[in-house]
Amino acid sequence: LSGLDPAQPYFQDTPIEVRLDKSDAEFVDVIHTDTAPTIPYLGFGMSTAVGHLDFYPNGGKEMPGCDKNPISQIVDLDGIWEGTRDFVACNHLRSYKYYSDSILYPDGFLGYACASYDVFEAGNCFPCPHGGCPNMGHYADRFKGKVTNDITKLYLNTGDTRDFPLWRYKVTMTLSGSHKVSGYANVALYGSGGNTRQYQVLKGTLQPDKTYTSFIDVNVNVGTITKVKFLWNNNAINPALPTIGAATITVQSGENS
Repeated sequence: LSGLDPAQPYFQDTPIEVRLDKSDAEFVDVIHTDTAPTIPYLGFGMSTAVGHLDFYPNGGKEMPGCDKNPISQIVDLDGIWEGTRDFVACNHLRSYKYYSDSILYPDGFLGYACASYDVFEAGNCFPCPHGGCPNMGHYADRFKGKVTNDITKLYLNTGDTRDFPLWRYKVTMTLSGSHKVSGYANVALYGSGGNTRQYQVLKGTLQPDKTYTSFIDVNVNVGTITKVKFLWNNNAINPALPTIGAATITVQSGENS
């Protein structure tokens, strides 16, 4: 039984006979996308974990892409009717869009078991444990034999438009160069499953011989990594023409370490 952002008003914190609960089926998975308080934030979805697996994409409150301006939201690629609904209840409706996308991506929407979204964002629940991570949406039931009686909260990030699934990687980079500069550094990943665009892994002071770690959520499952492209730029014109390189770059996949 899959709950798609089950309703908060009149249902949250009620007895299990009234609302969705993990006792309703052998396996209950839930996607929470609109868990901000109804007053004053008009959150329509419940924040309470009520299933065997409870997924909180992007933290469960504000979904990427739902902060577009009203005109671009209503004149939507999916049509004016769907765009108008999205403008009114965009976060709430993301749950079924994530679910429909999950049917097309059996390896996508990996949920990382974590105490909170902040802890997830800090990278403390990375990578997936030995038993793997469940997939949010249609293929969540593949994890059925691995769940316990305890409630499991899972976190992940998604894209702001279709296609929504993202794959999480940890990038550890040691810089090389003659002296520090101010700027930013990007990486792009190349692999057997496809190539990514550039993702920023560092901004501010770029210090040679220092190691930096960042987590990136990319729009393709890269598979076996064959190449990493490193690019950097400084924020201002520098007559000294400084150079910065990457002495080492290590990329770790969240899915299989």
